[in-house]
Amino acid sequence: MTTAGDSVALLGTKGGAAIRPGSAMPTATLLRLAGQAIVVDCGLGVTRGLVDQGLALRDLSRVFITHLHADHYLELGPLLHTAWLAGLSDVVDVHGPAGLDRYWAGWLQAMAAEIDTRESDEGRPPLAELVRIHVVDAGELRCGDDLAVRAMRNRHPPLTDSFAYTFAAGGRRVGFSGNTAYAPELRELFHGADMLVHEAMLLSSLDALARRIGHDDGRLMRHWLNGHTPAADAARLAHDSAVGTLVFHHLIPADDPSVGEADWLAEVRPHWAGRFILGRDGLVIPL
Repeated sequence: MTTAGDSVALLGTKGGAAIRPGSAMPTATLLRLAGQAIVVDCGLGVTRGLVDQGLALRDLSRVFITHLHADHYLELGPLLHTAWLAGLSDVVDVHGPAGLDRYWAGWLQAMAAEIDTRESDEGRPPLAELVRIHVVDAGELRCGDDLAVRAMRNRHPPLTDSFAYTFAAGGRRVGFSGNTAYAPELRELFHGADMLVHEAMLLSSLDALARRIGHDDGRLMRHWLNGHTPAADAARLAHDSAVGTLVFHHLIPADDPSVGEADWLAEVRPHWAGRFILGRDGLVIPL
């Protein structure tokens, strides 16, 4: 039985970690599914974005990180710390690639004076005991009886531990591509999902973007082409996977005033005739 209120809230839709005047925020999403609140990626701004969606930070319970690039996990430590200051008293389960445990240990060490003072002076529970880091590998993840999660490695070189996810509960299933080059093998993971939230880039805008941000030696362009999905290919994957709705986020470019929805639709519609939503920060999409 499905649950009223199931939705995807796009907290940050920009590809890349840098922010500039007028730009969107980096990647973060809140998935509400069968009464659960699931955070997928923690780019800069995730904490404010969750509060703006009405989530009490003390109720934070499940976080999933797709890969260890800054626009996907930079604000994980601040989010957990702020939730603790907001009254967190139950354990938060954080799932992500190998190395995320080192990040969290480093955060605790860097903030040790602050954390120790809060624990001794204010009587707060030990923060280190409120966070469980789970290292992700491909396959079914153990997340309890009320949530079915699958992970599959995608194509995001030079990283090898970079994952796409699906989440299923209450009769609905939602897929997240993470950052990936076009990967036809993901069709099996996403097949029949109610919604697919997929990264996308406009090939025709990449040269101008590289010049605008001062990366003209070719290396960033090679990274984009080797590790991210053109909009047309994301649309093709949605068609081949027979998903219900296709949502674009982690947009490249995300802050070019000369690019509008018509440009994205021109790439999508030859391959995907179904429900399509171009992401923007703060957008809530009912399932």
